Amino acid sequence: MTETLLYAGAAVFLYMLMLFIVATAIRNNSIADVGWGGGFIIVALISFFHGGRHDLRQTITTVMIVAWGLRLVIHLSLRNRGKPEDRRYAKWRESWGKWAVPRAFVHVFLAQGALLLLISYPVILINTAPGPELTAADVMGFALWIAGFALETIADRQLADFRRDPSHRGKICQEGLWKYSRHPNYFGEALTWWGIYLVALPVPGGWKAVFSPLIITLLLRYVSGVPLLEAQMSTREGYEEYRRTTPVFIPGLPLRRGDRK
Repeated sequence: MTETLLYAGAAVFLYMLMLFIVATAIRNNSIADVGWGGGFIIVALISFFHGGRHDLRQTITTVMIVAWGLRLVIHLSLRNRGKPEDRRYAKWRESWGKWAVPRAFVHVFLAQGALLLLISYPVILINTAPGPELTAADVMGFALWIAGFALETIADRQLADFRRDPSHRGKICQEGLWKYSRHPNYFGEALTWWGIYLVALPVPGGWKAVFSPLIITLLLRYVSGVPLLEAQMSTREGYEEYRRTTPVFIPGLPLRRGDRK
């Protein structure tokens, strides 16, 4: 596994370096977000082919990661097409001043590369460690991944359709899945990685990979996902009522009062 991890790490470094060069040339670090899913695809494919064994668990897991990564790359590419640099990257660029380029390489691209390697650990483990035949944990993991992938995909599509209507400009999407969670797409993404973790459990040492879904869940809920979008949503019409009545992350029935976490 160590050798595979080194190969994957080197490939991710080169991939992030390439993204950084492009981002610097066009002065738009938002490309790091678009490239996020592609990094997982690279790790999954390298670990799959370098691992030497292509059993059913490994094949299904690799296909799931490639499908998830491709969907994310396509979705973010279409969403960001023709738009200026994301406001948080633009703010960092301004605050970093003359050090904007080297700090972007370290704080944006290298940091994301390190994170995606950590999160990919159960995938690398599955693709390199010998495991038993498929178990109940695998079946539950596959099912949870499918549920999360569907939730994330449907929520993103519903939000894109909502924003496409000019009459919704400045308003908050409260249709479809967005009636039951303020961030159903992020919740779905977290579920996919908990599903991958369940698939890793039958593999020797698989339980140690629990840090992977924990990291992505905490990032989405408390760092780079929910907090940033909540700040943007807070200026829109109807936000206070939406915040008061709709769970922030885990979907549930609309609330009459208070705020469910």
